Amino acid sequence: MHKAGDILRSKGNEVWSIGPEEMIIDALRIMAEKRIGALLVLNEGKIVGIVSERDYARKVALEERSSRTSKVREIMSTRVLCARPEQTVNECLALMTDKRARHLPIVDHKKVIGVVSIGDLVKSIIADQQHEIEQLQYYITH
Repeated sequence: MHKAGDILRSKGNEVWSIGPEEMIIDALRIMAEKRIGALLVLNEGKIVGIVSERDYARKVALEERSSRTSKVREIMSTRVLCARPEQTVNECLALMTDKRARHLPIVDHKKVIGVVSIGDLVKSIIADQQHEIEQLQYYITH
């Protein structure tokens, strides 16, 4: 079973972030440019929140705020789930499913080393299942 750290080694561990006092429009630009669905919100190197496309849809578009004049801190989620690199994909998926999260920062010794998405976890599980199917097919035919 793969672990969160394995996924980061495979996909990369680049962490995209923004400060809480930055404008929402800047967060949207970064997410669009990097083709990602969420940014960690860091203040002096510490996680203070996470802002996602979902936060934008619910807290800006629906509430008729301006993304050009509102700050990230106004819409970010402050309860950020985190996992350790040694946690299994299944443990991470269970945590995210239970808490209805789509992005999970991976923290090692209080330092963010990457972020995995629900899609990353599902992709890993499918790859594991495909490998197991291939092994069973080989066993049956040989």
